[in-house]
Amino acid sequence: MSKVRRATMTDVAREVGVTAKTVSRVVNDDGPVAAETRERILEAMGRLGFQPNLMARNMRVGARDSTIGLVIPDMGNPFFGTVAGGFESAVRERGLTLIVGSSQETAERERSLISTFLARRVTALIVVPSADSDHRHLRAERAAGLPLLFLDRPATGLTADSVVSSNREGARSGVAHMIAHGHRRIAFIGDLPELYTRRERFQGYRDALAEAGIGFDRSLVEIGHDHEAAAAAVTRLLGGRSPVTAVFAANNFAATGAILGLARLRRRDVAVVGFDDLPLAEVLEPALTVVAQDPAAIGRAAAELLMARLDGERSKARTVEVPTRLIVRGSGELRPRGPGSPSGPL
Repeated sequence: MSKVRRATMTDVAREVGVTAKTVSRVVNDDGPVAAETRERILEAMGRLGFQPNLMARNMRVGARDSTIGLVIPDMGNPFFGTVAGGFESAVRERGLTLIVGSSQETAERERSLISTFLARRVTALIVVPSADSDHRHLRAERAAGLPLLFLDRPATGLTADSVVSSNREGARSGVAHMIAHGHRRIAFIGDLPELYTRRERFQGYRDALAEAGIGFDRSLVEIGHDHEAAAAAVTRLLGGRSPVTAVFAANNFAATGAILGLARLRRRDVAVVGFDDLPLAEVLEPALTVVAQDPAAIGRAAAELLMARLDGERSKARTVEVPTRLIVRGSGELRPRGPGSPSGPL
């Protein structure tokens, strides 16, 4: 099958019977062209399906593109999709287009995407940092005036705007909720230890234990970077001589994995509070209690901050913290079994 060739300025010029320079003047609105000739060129462009290469034009004249680059860790994570949606809705009114790429949670891929976005001269750049990323390479771009913003996690090695959730306080409230329902053996299943969000939520977990006078037990801390890892962690935590009675799952993948692990063990007597809401959380039995972030609000806050920078605001870099809220549904309110209560699977 032959490859369809895209129409060029030369094709349009040949169709109209003018020079490519005349077509270029119409495309770039750069120089005088007779009204009748302009109309003929525009008609030919539509008939041939000609699309101007705006990126090439911007690079040639030193202008910025009308796009905003967004780097996220995972296209499959609904949290980041909702954040992007909230942001895109806000910037669309300004005639800006959002382009998104996934770093796959690797610093190398993140830096490659950033380089790609910078090469096409995006109007602004938003990054959700990956684990082990370093952003010192963006200092020159920031000094040159490119609006930079970091979402969900702040930059490393660079002072820049950021929008994050109240991770520490949210985690503290979720764990304190289970403590208030009688739990003392509470596990923490989190993401990779080097991630900012994991560190903040882990500190919130420890804050709640300390406030209640409960000693910290490192054997109750597990990594649940994906569903299966979290499910395996639940099996280990419930298999010892002094099993946990409650689980704080510090991200949506950990929460899903914890539920999966409990289902495999046929256990409905273990309290669970997740960080991040989940689709269908209300239809689980019991329904899942969560510390809910507001990803749409995060996207809107990011858009507001970035638009202010694009409008010329030059104040010091700042961090906007978006509140979380505890949604009580049932799983976090299960009480631990007391002495003499039946043991084993329900």
